[in-house]
Amino acid sequence: MDCRGHRLTYVPRNIPDNTQMLDLRQNNLSKLMANSFDALWSMKILLLSDNYIDSIHSKAFEPLGFLKRLDLSNNHLRQLSHDFFIHLVSLRELNVSFNWLTSLRFKSLQHLESLDKLDLSYNRLISIERGAFQGLSKLCYLFLQCNRLEVIHEGYFFMLLNLEVLNLANNNISIIDVEAFTPLHSLNLLILSQNHLSHLNFKTFLNIHTLSTHLLLSRNPWTCDCELQRVFGKIMSVRHLHMDDYENISCSSPWQLVGYPLMSVDTQLCMAETATVLVITITVVVTVMAAIVMAERKRKKDQEKSWSELDGPFDSQEK
Repeated sequence: MDCRGHRLTYVPRNIPDNTQMLDLRQNNLSKLMANSFDALWSMKILLLSDNYIDSIHSKAFEPLGFLKRLDLSNNHLRQLSHDFFIHLVSLRELNVSFNWLTSLRFKSLQHLESLDKLDLSYNRLISIERGAFQGLSKLCYLFLQCNRLEVIHEGYFFMLLNLEVLNLANNNISIIDVEAFTPLHSLNLLILSQNHLSHLNFKTFLNIHTLSTHLLLSRNPWTCDCELQRVFGKIMSVRHLHMDDYENISCSSPWQLVGYPLMSVDTQLCMAETATVLVITITVVVTVMAAIVMAERKRKKDQEKSWSELDGPFDSQEK
């Protein structure tokens, strides 16, 4: 049933009971009441994007036990309560992108046990509580791009054993816990481009135990040094890890390398460091050798002076 763009402020009451698809996009809905979808047991697709929804009653979706797809994108939702979705046991796809979410609470999505695709992109997410995705054992696609996340902690993705695609692009991520991605045994694509990463810990990616995982890491403020070159070199040496955008990774520091592609300077980074270490080592060795020579000369000089003093009185008596 197509009710799109009718400037509706409430869900119509005359919707046939056997309706399987209801399109309420581009209206003026602001609240979903307890009886908004009464008797719509056959509903499989519900489209509510481009409204002004900021409040959802805990029983609003109660009749929708067979719903497969729910689109709540481009609304004014500030939080997701687990009460919203408690009856949506058949839901496969949930789109909550372009809302005003700032955090995800513990078990806020736990009742969506059939969910396959979750889109939380283009919100204002700053934090995710450990266990926020608990219960989503069938989730394959998780979109978190274009939020404000700064740290990816261990436990964020606990029990997401079937997750295949994780998009974390365009956040403010500068720190990733070493065990953050360890639970993701089915991960095929990990997108971390356009964040605030300057260095990486190799173990963070070594702990991804999959058959094949593709990584996207470009457009980060990389500090191009020997350590970074070693990390990327190790990543590319792991058979199941594939850096698809290595040629697009460029340096943000030091200033001498700003804008240079990492692949054009990576072989020189450790050579420069080795040369520096070699110069320092040679300098230290030369300094030590010089000190030893000077000490030996001083010892001999002091010894000669000592013998001269001992010989002096005898020379006087002989005369």
